Amino acid sequence: MTANSASTPAPQVETPEQEKSRLRKVLAATLIGTTVEWYDFYLYATMASIVFGQLFFSDDSSETATLKAFATFAVGFIARPIGGIVFGHMGDRIGRKKTLVITFTLMGLSTFLIGILPTYETIGLAAPVLLVTCRIFQGMGAGAEYAGAAVNSYEHAKEGRRGRQGAWPALGLNLGLVLSSGTIFLLTLNGDEFLMNGGWRIPFVISIVLVGVGMWVRRSLPESPEFKQDVVEEKKKVTFSEVFKYNWKGLIVVLGIAIGYNALSYIFKTFSVAYLKEFQEVSANIASGAVMVAGCVAIFAVPIFGEACDRFGSKMVIATGGVLSALFAFGFLALLETGTAWGAYVAIAIGTGILAPMMFSAQGSFLSRQFPTEVRSTGVGFARELGTAIAGGLAPLGALSLVTASPTNSTTGVGIVLVVSGVMVLIFALFDQGKHLTNEKN
Repeated sequence: MTANSASTPAPQVETPEQEKSRLRKVLAATLIGTTVEWYDFYLYATMASIVFGQLFFSDDSSETATLKAFATFAVGFIARPIGGIVFGHMGDRIGRKKTLVITFTLMGLSTFLIGILPTYETIGLAAPVLLVTCRIFQGMGAGAEYAGAAVNSYEHAKEGRRGRQGAWPALGLNLGLVLSSGTIFLLTLNGDEFLMNGGWRIPFVISIVLVGVGMWVRRSLPESPEFKQDVVEEKKKVTFSEVFKYNWKGLIVVLGIAIGYNALSYIFKTFSVAYLKEFQEVSANIASGAVMVAGCVAIFAVPIFGEACDRFGSKMVIATGGVLSALFAFGFLALLETGTAWGAYVAIAIGTGILAPMMFSAQGSFLSRQFPTEVRSTGVGFARELGTAIAGGLAPLGALSLVTASPTNSTTGVGIVLVVSGVMVLIFALFDQGKHLTNEKN
């Protein structure tokens, strides 16, 4: 053996036990982060539908106050692409792990502060101003959370398992959905009065416990091996402008998918709660119970769809979800219009429990593979959150406005929005750029 060869360090090969330990940490960090993210966001969405209109706005009309509360919900979505672009680029510069810790802290503290805000009756116009401020910071943190978690899960996975691991954030989403809706369900068992008389603060305040657990888990998260190999070791530094110059096709695909999916998803789970309360006089307990059941269905559906991505390709799964959502659009609305508990449960179980998870499970791998490693976090974070801002915040608000503006409170306009959104998902899935960047199954 020569002196030179003796001084050359042997390449480190990960043992099966080390790989299992690493993936357990990634799974835990992904689930806790996305669970808290979507717990926060769904909690706010539900409270905006039920409580915030009356507590933070002075209008005598319940419908007008609810629309204003929904507008604050939309503000959080406007902030999401700002968070996506700032923290997404940070993820490509300083690493996935550090950025995930920062965004998680910002999002969690903002949610906690919402729970201790004084209402309009106490401080007047300052109340909605403070609510909007907290919502903006919550939106910025959440805007980078999904991209960071999805990209990190994707990059830790082996070929042939990227669909399953890319679906981990979707599992966290539905755990957060069950947690938030289940909390509201328990708080409204004896009617909505307890919620209106201060009970609404409880789930926001206790979220700080989840944040503490999440911070502890995320500090032990290993950095993405693909990021270390392709960016750190090769010392790649990409300017923000280069993302648009060389990866504009991937940005368009992700943007289109995000607009279509989020319009469908937030009408299924957010508009439905407000519509049932305002136009069908269905209690918050029934509506939150329906969302909770849908989340439980999705927890079992997500791993199945993740495996389907590895078997048939993420493009096929996400496109199928778009087509089925378009076909279900008017059936979904017809079920809501029955004004019955069973109609609410069936409609939301199918839309939020099966169709939305089908599309969302596929996004972790499908969106990530639209970009090379050195710009992946920026590309997914910016394009997806811009699409989320356009559709996620505006779709439920616009849908509720269409019903309110109709002399007969017709949902026909909402049905058209759902159909168009499903077709959008299909069309942009067909323009998949991943085949040019990876060897994964299309």
